[in-house]
Amino acid sequence: MLTSDTFSYTVQARCSPAHAAAMLSDLTRQGELHPLIVRVRRLPPRPGAQASYTINDRLAAGPLHFKTTYHADVLINEDDEIVMVARQWPATTVRNQTRLRPEPDGLVRIDVEITLTAPTPLFRYAFRQARAAHLALATRLGPALERASDPPPVA
Repeated sequence: MLTSDTFSYTVQARCSPAHAAAMLSDLTRQGELHPLIVRVRRLPPRPGAQASYTINDRLAAGPLHFKTTYHADVLINEDDEIVMVARQWPATTVRNQTRLRPEPDGLVRIDVEITLTAPTPLFRYAFRQARAAHLALATRLGPALERASDPPPVA
């Protein structure tokens, strides 16, 4: 039996939606943002995907630490919306829908909704880990986008 739940967060950054979309849709850049990721490898796109990746995370359960591997696909990659799906054994799926909207004063609003589905015995642990990791990512995202969009210093 599978269990599913959703959480969301919002981030604002001083950059363009296109710049934010470029960073968020390139999972090779997520290592600097996502606290669990230790390695990302780009793969040829799977059918129906614009980009595909294999990702290694480092997780902890009490004093035990272990690595896990999953596959992620970018399904939609637009300046105003990104949709990704990650799949991991056994029967665990994370769906990330990100919407980007320009706001006054050069800000972009990034609304993220994460839906996790996992086997019921694993769900509480997986959901707790996913939420903690994505909320940590949220605190890093705004500053990372602003650093990356700063113009180079004038010499």
